[in-house]
Amino acid sequence: MSPRGKSTDDAPVPVGELGYEQARDELVEVVTTLERGGLDLDASLSLWERGEALANRCEEHLAGARDRIEAAINDGEDDADPDDD
Repeated sequence: MSPRGKSTDDAPVPVGELGYEQARDELVEVVTTLERGGLDLDASLSLWERGEALANRCEEHLAGARDRIEAAINDGEDDADPDDD
């Protein structure tokens, strides 16, 4: 699989299988292509839908990272609290 969300046969990788960086990079490509224009309506809509899915995937990754950070901070606070003994 290439880093741009394409498998070796150039079929798009399912969005749910993409890591954050892969989804972000492909989203940048989608936005650039849409801004450039020149696509027919069906192609534009399809690309827009892929972009929406990619943006949602990025949000999922960021929310997961945020949760992990908050859990680590809370865990560290619990370990430092002498009243828990």
